[in-house]
Order: sequence, then C-alpha cells, then structure tokens
Amino acid sequence: MGNLTQMPGLASRVVRRLRARGGVSGTARRALEIYRQYGLRGLGVRVARLSRAAMGFGPSRIDYGAWLRRNDRMNDDVRRAVHAHITTFRAPHTFSIVMPVHNPNLAWLDETVESVRRQLYSRWQLCIVDDASTDPEVRQALMRYAHADNRIKLLFRSECGHVCVACNAALTHATGDWIVLLDGSDCLAEHALYCAASAIDADPSVMLIYSDEDRIDGGGRRFAPYFKCDWNVDLFYSHDMFSRLGVYRKSLIDKVGGFRPGFEGVHAYDLVLRCLEHMGNAAAAVHHVPRVLYHKRVDLGQAASPLAADSGVASAGVRALNEHFARRAIRARSEWVGAGYRTCYELPSILPMVTLIVPTRNGLELVRQCVESIRARTTYSNYEILIVDNGSDDPATLRYIATLVDDAVVRVLRDDRPFNYSALNNAAVAASRGSIVALVNNDIEVISPGWLNEMVSLAVQPEIGAVGAKLLYPDGTIQHAGVVTGIGGVAGHIYKHAVRAAPGYFGRAQLIGSYSAVTAACLVIRKETYLQVGGLNEKDLAVAFNDIDFCLRVREAGYRNVWTPYAELYHHESATRGYEDSPKKQRRFASEIDYMHGRWGHRLNDDPAYSPNLTLESEDASLAAVARVPALGCLRSGV
Repeated sequence: MGNLTQMPGLASRVVRRLRARGGVSGTARRALEIYRQYGLRGLGVRVARLSRAAMGFGPSRIDYGAWLRRNDRMNDDVRRAVHAHITTFRAPHTFSIVMPVHNPNLAWLDETVESVRRQLYSRWQLCIVDDASTDPEVRQALMRYAHADNRIKLLFRSECGHVCVACNAALTHATGDWIVLLDGSDCLAEHALYCAASAIDADPSVMLIYSDEDRIDGGGRRFAPYFKCDWNVDLFYSHDMFSRLGVYRKSLIDKVGGFRPGFEGVHAYDLVLRCLEHMGNAAAAVHHVPRVLYHKRVDLGQAASPLAADSGVASAGVRALNEHFARRAIRARSEWVGAGYRTCYELPSILPMVTLIVPTRNGLELVRQCVESIRARTTYSNYEILIVDNGSDDPATLRYIATLVDDAVVRVLRDDRPFNYSALNNAAVAASRGSIVALVNNDIEVISPGWLNEMVSLAVQPEIGAVGAKLLYPDGTIQHAGVVTGIGGVAGHIYKHAVRAAPGYFGRAQLIGSYSAVTAACLVIRKETYLQVGGLNEKDLAVAFNDIDFCLRVREAGYRNVWTPYAELYHHESATRGYEDSPKKQRRFASEIDYMHGRWGHRLNDDPAYSPNLTLESEDASLAAVARVPALGCLRSGV
C-alpha cells in the first residue's frame, strides 16, 4: 500500500471490533502491528507507546530444544499411525540410499547405519561404497553391517575417486526407483523415508523431494535447524536450499548422467540444476517436506550454516550455475558474493522504457527528494517519471510541479478524485508509455545507482511478475525485505527493523529470492502482466493491502514475485495526506481486512515462501511455538 494515508486513533476501535467478531487468535494485537507496518502512523504512534510485552506481541523466543520437545516428539502412538498409513499406499516404492565413505569415524558410522535400519518405512537398500579407505577397521565394520542386514550392499574401490566417482559407482548397484544421498557420518530421522514415500503416494508426478535439516554434534545434540520454504528457484540460484534430505527419482538421475567429477562439494547442487532442465514444470515436480529429516554431523567449531563454502567449493557452484544458465539459454551470470551466489540477468540490448509512477498530494520536500534522487542517481537511461498529483493545494508544491511540466523526462497527471491508491495507480498505468511500470511512493529516495537496472533485469524474465526492492528506514534499518503472508494476521515485512547488513534467516535478507508479495512502495512489473491480472483492486482495497492482494493474484496467474537486495532505496514512510480518523474510513479499513481474509482465507497462513515451522507472531523468522504442520501418519498429509 502506498503510504499516503495516515489513520490515528483507531487502535481501540479495531481491537474491540475484531474481538467482537471472534477473529483468529491474536487478531487484535496483530491488527495493531498491521497499521504500524503499513505506515499508518497515527495508530503506529499509539502502538509505539505500548511495550510489546504489554501488548502480548513479540517473537516466541523459544530455543530449538524446547521446540523439539513440543513439535518433534516420536512415540509409539505416532509410530502406529505411521505404520497404519503405510498400509494404505497405492504402490510400493524402494529407496536406494547412496553412501560413500572414506576412513569414516567408526562411532559416527555406526550411528549412521543404525539410523537407516531404524526407518519406519522398510523398503530401502543401503548402498555403501568404500572409496579406498586405508583404515582396515572400516572394512570389518562394513562387512559386519552387511552380514546383519541383507538390505545393505557393499562396494569396495581400490582407488580413491572422491565423492562423485564413488556415488556413481553406488548408482550402478542401486535397484530402487528412488535415490537418497547420505553422508557416512550423518543421520536420518526414523520417519525420513516414510515422509518421502508419503509424498510420492500423494503425488506420483513428484520427481525431487527435499526436507528441512539440522546439525548434530559429536554428543548427539541437535542444533542450527534450517526450516526451508517450498520450492523457490530464485533462492535456489542464490544458495543450495535443496541440500539435505535430497530424494531423487532414479530415472531422472540416469537421464542426466549421474554425478559430474569436478563438482565435488557441490555435486548434489549441480545434480539438481541438471535435473531441473528435464522436469518441465519444476514447481509442481519438486516437493518440500517441512520436517527435519536429516541431521548433518559437524565438529565443534565447524560452520553450522549450509551457506558456508570455501573458495574451491564456491567457484564450483558458480561454474555449475553458469553452465546451467548456458544450457537453458538464460542470459545470466552468477558470482559468489559471500552470503551466497548472485545471479545477474542481462538487460535487453534495447532497454525497455520504464514508467515510474509517483502518486503524491502536497508533500513538497518528499516528492522533490524522490524525483531529484531518481534523476541524479539512476543509471538506467530509458525511463519517464509520471507524477500523479492527487489534489495538491499547497502553493509551494504546485509551483514545484509546474516547473516539471517542461521536463522531457517528467509528466504530471492531475487526478482530483477522493484518495484511492489503487485507482490512482491503475489510471497512471493506463496512461504510461513504458512497457515496464514501477510503482514508487513519493517518500522513496534512491541509494544504489543500479537499482532500476537490477529490478528491470528481473522483471523482463518471462516467469517473473512483481519485483521488489530492499527498502531502508532513514536510520539505516530494514523497512522491506519481502512480505510474508500471515504475519500480523494478513501480511508483514520480514526482518523489519533489522540492521541494514543483517543476513536474515539463513542469509535470505542478502539473497535474491521469491516471496509471495513485495511492497508497492517500490515495485517493478511488466505492464502487460499488470493489466493481465487486473491491476490493483480499487473496489475492495482502496488503501490497505492492495499490493499484497495484487502480488497474490500475480502469483496465482503463474508468475514468481521476486525480491532483490541489490536495489536499495530509503523509504521515509512519512505522512503526506494528514490524518484519517472518521468512522467511514475506520469501516473501510476493517472491510479491507475482511476482504483479504474472505478472498485468500487459510492461504494467508500457509505462505509457500516461508516455513510453517517459523513464527507468524513477529517479523524476525524466529521459531513458531507450535508448528503449522499436520501430524505424522495423517492420511491426507503427504508429508
């Protein structure tokens, strides 16, 4: 929503109304945050005077141990439910677990093998390849495992070929229709294969499956969980969000030729990139299990984050990405930037015209700062600025706008209708000359000169819809780094108020990725896509949530909404229209909340770009007190 409208004095009325309606748990306090979040400053002032503790609003702040005790407990009742569910599967599937080893820690190896043998789903084959271990006890241990369980198959190599060669050797002995990768010191959750089989049973068209993961130390303590979102190719191009647990259809691996030597360390990442090239609609064929099914062993002091990479591994990942882009004829190049990979898409040789739409009413200092910062700091050359003057009556503002009439880059569209942010922008889009339109608040100030190059290079990609920018408050903290639906009852800005350099959850505040929505305070999209989905909803969402609803409709139409940290701007989030506190406007805001819940329903709390294991109570991606995941053994779950 454009921050042109402020509504003080609504907190108590909204709270009473929502409580009277018996809304969702916490709706009253969430509504307070929605107001503040969207720049409705009057209510925000009142909220600021209350402590978050007094409001009952804030992150769960539970540690992972407490989270596990509440959300990841296994008992005999759950096991019975899982076994009962397995009997309903339409077709049996066998998993071949590929496990290369080279002089492993024998105690950890024992735990790894036992984690496989304890699987609740019993149709598996463990293919262990000893890659020329020099410790004679390794062979003895492996022989002992194979003797104890005939599902364990051994292959001993006389020469060390490293992980890709060893995995390919294991593939030649794999008889299952699905492949699972397992390191010789890691462990599987006992329900790991069951969850994969359940997903396949629910959707036989699935080709790749991945799960959440955590780390485990030498003493068996679990820590550093990575709760992932559903398939997000833009985030995958930024770092390996697939990783562990990875489950692959065997026929697909055979088609792409297995693992490629020379990509050790990113061999699974390279494999997934090549698999994507043979999958058609990858979004439908890649399934995410939102459960921790894989425990990665790490030594004390070893980096816990999957983002960590040495220079050799990072360069191999860059090479895998760039070769993938070349094979798919995508005009893009990747580079390693420390937090992950940055993919830079090429702009067309003839730059498309961009119409920057800036609605305003009065607000001389803001609109002048906005226009002048665009003119002075934007390196993209083919753009026009379309100022929508919504009834300005301040003489100084009118004089300034009059000076812009003869500017070849700036046009002014006078629109005196009652304030309706959606209608103002829709009319401006209709009058725009560009094939790309950018919705820009009048309180935006450019920071990075290449901001528009970056956003347009993403917006011209045929599968991408809306593109959002990294917006900062004047104090340098984050105002917008993507929108997560469900936060605050409708939607919220993730990482809001974090420091500018904050990495975010597993680096996401520094990585390009898809989100369900991005703010219209600075949004770039192809004009044809804007018109295709009907623009902003000027009938039901005149002021609030119009950008959220718009982005959700863009996603519903089959496009990805992408946020980039490489387009940075200040968002001063200031009032330009005075206060709105009339009963009519209060009713309008409440009706906009009703509309969002009526139009999108439970989908607001099921954001595919966010994990159901993370909180909707705050914007910091902390752990949810109660995970929004179906119980194990649930016949409808598929997870």
